[in-house]
Amino acid sequence: MENTNIDFIGQGRTEGDVAALFASQGRLDPGSMRPFVGQDGRTYATLYKGGDPKLPQSYQSVPLQTNGTLRRDEWKQLDDAILGISRNRLGGIDDLVSNGLVFSLGNAMGTTVLEYHDISDAMTANLSMDGVTRGLGDRPVYTTNYLPLPIIHVDFEINMRVLEVSRRNGNPLDTTSLEAATRRVLEKLEAMLFTSTTYTFGGGTIYSYLNHTWRNQLTLQKHWDDVATGEEILEDVRAMKQASIDSMHYGPWMIYVPTAYETRLDQDYKDNYPKTIRQRIMEIANIKGIKVVDTLPIHNVLMVQMTTDVVRLVRGMPIQVIEWQTEGKFVTKYKVITIQVPQVRADQAHSSGVVHMSA
Repeated sequence: MENTNIDFIGQGRTEGDVAALFASQGRLDPGSMRPFVGQDGRTYATLYKGGDPKLPQSYQSVPLQTNGTLRRDEWKQLDDAILGISRNRLGGIDDLVSNGLVFSLGNAMGTTVLEYHDISDAMTANLSMDGVTRGLGDRPVYTTNYLPLPIIHVDFEINMRVLEVSRRNGNPLDTTSLEAATRRVLEKLEAMLFTSTTYTFGGGTIYSYLNHTWRNQLTLQKHWDDVATGEEILEDVRAMKQASIDSMHYGPWMIYVPTAYETRLDQDYKDNYPKTIRQRIMEIANIKGIKVVDTLPIHNVLMVQMTTDVVRLVRGMPIQVIEWQTEGKFVTKYKVITIQVPQVRADQAHSSGVVHMSA
């Protein structure tokens, strides 16, 4: 992932060339950076004109003064390649999307920072026979917080000679570079959930499951891969569940384990017992699933409540490819780009639905 770039747009600040360009343009329509060559040889762009983004009539093709490189069907090949890679399993991000834990921004380029609020516990229910007894005039207290909006992108190239050969021979466009760039972007996005790196910019910080300040922290009794018995592993899981309940989070939960624990969970729970450790864990009430995460460091286990007050994916721009710049006549630059960030949350009482158990 060393070739993956993260640019930031914060409170009056930008970091990175892509962020600077997008911020200067205000609202960005990605269609303007996807010029295509029409059947008449002229260059066009498909721009969003309003309405339901899923309907074709919400878009229109407008002519451009610049020279395009790809035809419309070639852009479609690139989009199909991105979609295919995006469907590959990336445990944590997939779970946020599949559980509907997504907060979509209407104008990610015009939103320099996501401002959100924590709310205090307030209001008291009164019990009376007449219903007219005046209650305490309480009201919740809000705290304002900020979240940086990262632009994740990777560059790749399409050589004009390779493009002409594919057109002449009727072969599909070679999307190998695009597929590799898409994987790097997705891996970076996944790593923002499961590594200890923080990203601070514009008055806010992006935390992961492993370093969020108010996560519930427990200690593994023994390493799951080679020391702990099936009973001890199950005891650890029950301890994580209890820690979440003590923090007033009652599920449903996903469990994430590192790669080194995967085959251990497939072993028998104990001798002469007809179930694996994994099957026994899944018998615990309100456990939705267990996923192996390659980027999760060894001897770290997570239990996360799948609700928006615990974690959500803030999405400003879905992953897509845009044309960036041209060098001479032979090489055209492209970027796989997205504006998304996972947001791990807690309330004002520092109550969190994330339980982190480590050695």
